[in-house]
Amino acid sequence: MYRQGKYPVVAKKAIAKGIFDITVYCPHIAKLAKAGQFAQVAAEGYFLRRPISICDIDKENGTLRMVFEVRGKGTEKIAELNVGSLIDIIAPLGNGFTVLEGKKAVCVGGGIGTPPMLGIAKQYGENAQVISGFRTAGIAILQDDFKAAGCEATLCTDDGTAGIHGFVTEPLKARLESDKPDIIYACGPAPMLKNIVALAKEYGVKSEVSLEQRMACGVGACLVCVCKTVKDGEQFLSHVCKDGPVFDGEEVDFS
Repeated sequence: MYRQGKYPVVAKKAIAKGIFDITVYCPHIAKLAKAGQFAQVAAEGYFLRRPISICDIDKENGTLRMVFEVRGKGTEKIAELNVGSLIDIIAPLGNGFTVLEGKKAVCVGGGIGTPPMLGIAKQYGENAQVISGFRTAGIAILQDDFKAAGCEATLCTDDGTAGIHGFVTEPLKARLESDKPDIIYACGPAPMLKNIVALAKEYGVKSEVSLEQRMACGVGACLVCVCKTVKDGEQFLSHVCKDGPVFDGEEVDFS
């Protein structure tokens, strides 16, 4: 179930170059939303909406938080919205993450795939380790948010300007060898997800991945976001928007 409407922006800030953090007051949507779902956001002057992952949900205050990167004219238009502006969204869309009560989780985010990790990491608090990977320190986001939620935050950068110099798979493998979690959640570039799923499978840990994909309708009516999945040895064409964006890691065909 999802809602469409125009809702007020109650907070906005730039948190890194080209990356914006917007909080929207939409109590009916916040009540329905789950970590891992997304919103289709209208950009004034553009026909197609832009998919933006839900970073955090505050059901008590009736707000959704969305963190996104400007990647074109549409998201640039959305970034021009200020506090008091109305934002036109359809949400919550897609399937969210599965929460394992009383268990330990590792949440892995790559670049702008990091924001969806906050909502699920907060479900686990001190039982979650969040591993985030960025090209460089200047675009590393949400580290303080993860720590404020009680999570262990591990930062990796490709150029070594902050945290661990290397890929997210390195601290993930170290964790799998020392204190195996019950589940791994991940969102980011496909090559990263492929390697994370392979590691999870090797160590016998369940994985769920959120796929980043271009979308048009956001509700499964078009074929823009089709991806290959495998169930019981049979291949299917799935819609990232409707069947995902969260999938069982072992069911995604990354080939």
